[in-house]
Amino acid sequence: MAISRVCVIGAGTIGSLLAGHLAGVCEVSVLTRRPEHAAMLREHGLRISGKHERAVEVFATDEPAALPQFDVGIIACKALDLELTASRLAGLADGATMMTVQNGLGAEAVVARHGAWPIISAVTFMSGIRRSDVHVEYELDTATWMGPWAQTAAPYALVQELAALMISAGLEAEAMEDLLGAQWSKLIFNSAINTVAALTELPHVGSFAQEREFGDLGHLVHGLIDEGVAVAGAAGVALHENPWEMNVLAVARGETAQSDYAHRPSMLEDVLARRPTEVEFITGALVREAARVGVEVPLSTAMYRLVLAKETAWQPSRAQAVV
Repeated sequence: MAISRVCVIGAGTIGSLLAGHLAGVCEVSVLTRRPEHAAMLREHGLRISGKHERAVEVFATDEPAALPQFDVGIIACKALDLELTASRLAGLADGATMMTVQNGLGAEAVVARHGAWPIISAVTFMSGIRRSDVHVEYELDTATWMGPWAQTAAPYALVQELAALMISAGLEAEAMEDLLGAQWSKLIFNSAINTVAALTELPHVGSFAQEREFGDLGHLVHGLIDEGVAVAGAAGVALHENPWEMNVLAVARGETAQSDYAHRPSMLEDVLARRPTEVEFITGALVREAARVGVEVPLSTAMYRLVLAKETAWQPSRAQAVV
């Protein structure tokens, strides 16, 4: 199968970065949530700045039925919006393959409930800053890992072709025959870094890896990661990368970057914007899996509950609910 038409479903930061790059090497359509967003993209196109500079034209619509045919659909919404987004695609895109890029675990099963598409699993480490509906700044040009979801018939050759297409567009990508170890590596990394950032309101900086003094924040981050590694081991998952080393390398990269901007993990962005976080899909997934395999994770459980509690600061109805 030659991939010549890609639909990016969700035009937030990650979706815009994917669409803005892929539009240079194939036909790209974009499905937005808001009609005014689609109208802005049709009128002004999409601009990428930062690591790469480019301006592209894309077809955009907020109506799923108005989408042109496509070979691959990349579902780039947040995990919180995945059920609704996937339901909007039901009955459409026969013959297409879908790729999920959500944080946490279980995105593929959600999509599979709404269609019989072959599914590619993916996790991405790239990030950016959303400047407007039509402008995203490319901040971290790091890899997207992808592989066939075992419960559908997505061929590995197609995964390789999509990874090659993304690389040709200027993105970093790596195809894997089995993504589970990579998914878990990111889950453990994300669960620790995101919850600590959400609760401290610190961006991902050097203190996340510092363990010299008794009170250093790195001890907490390391402890959270160690719990996640123990859960993965009990579940029989061989990790693709060491999550603690991922943390150390990430903060080192941030400190040497030619920029004054420190990376804000997604949960921190949500907290600062007073939005619901993805903690249920990230740390919640880890805590539930720990209970399933019989591993105690007191630090992760505490962080999970504290982030949920923090959300009550801007959702008073939750705090006032009668139990």
